[in-house]
Amino acid sequence: MAPKFSYLLATFLLLLFSIQLFIAQSEGHEGKTLKFLQSLKEIQKGQNVVGLNEVKKHLMKFGYYPSDDTNNLNDDFDNLLESALKTYQKFYKLKVTGSLDSATIKNMMIPRCGVPDVTNLTSSSKPTSNSHHKSKMFHMVSHYDFPKGMPRWPSSKYKLTYTFRSGVQNPNEADMRSACSRAFQRWASVSQFTFQEAPTGSKADIVIGFYRRDHGDGLAFDGRLGTVLAHAFYPQDGRFHFDADEDWSNNPNMNQFDLESVAAHEIGHLLGLAHSQDSNAIMYSIIPIGTIKRKLTQDDIDGIHALYPN
Repeated sequence: MAPKFSYLLATFLLLLFSIQLFIAQSEGHEGKTLKFLQSLKEIQKGQNVVGLNEVKKHLMKFGYYPSDDTNNLNDDFDNLLESALKTYQKFYKLKVTGSLDSATIKNMMIPRCGVPDVTNLTSSSKPTSNSHHKSKMFHMVSHYDFPKGMPRWPSSKYKLTYTFRSGVQNPNEADMRSACSRAFQRWASVSQFTFQEAPTGSKADIVIGFYRRDHGDGLAFDGRLGTVLAHAFYPQDGRFHFDADEDWSNNPNMNQFDLESVAAHEIGHLLGLAHSQDSNAIMYSIIPIGTIKRKLTQDDIDGIHALYPN
């Protein structure tokens, strides 16, 4: 009986350890960061609180805190942090408080695209309304935007080729290919572009792949259940990267991310669109886990037509 009891006890302890490990992995970066941000809730300007430097780095990553002001990445709640929070709150149509209130913290933790919302912000510049770049005919009804300089593909490159080249082994390659093919077709159906997959290993205008953490492009991923899901570069760069640590699917459950939804968003960047302030648009930057959001909205269509008029 003793050996049998020892075996049962060992099995139970192993099972308990596995459950605890699963919970820890499930919380991952998201769980840790959420708890960290909650501890900073309602901190006000003028205070010095450990951890505020991480908030500044987070806002800098997405374009809200000046990228040339690294000397102020301290734990002071200064004027720059208040201004950055107000700009962030305005962009996401939150109550503009300039503080780390509950709604702002919650919004900051929703998974999102890694492309900054505001481009080329420095300590001597101020973010402008997204309407600055827009065609006047759309000004009153649209929320789409373009990055500074409005980079675009020339008319001679409206027939774009794409290929797949991952930095790590990709277990979801078949799913990624089919999801990207459908996402490209969505943009082709509303624009002058056509997209053709090029043979593996050949030169192409767009290169798509899975990567982990720091992968050499200056936009490091943050692991399973981190904040950043993917990113793509504006014309005519052509790089498009998924975070390989996330759980991807073409038919996502509530613990997975939808490949096609994210692909459709990143292709918008590849074509020259920045983030929209319309929460229904494909080009809105955030997408909760388990969400399927594949259909282009009128805002997305207006944006691509404004950038590439017929």
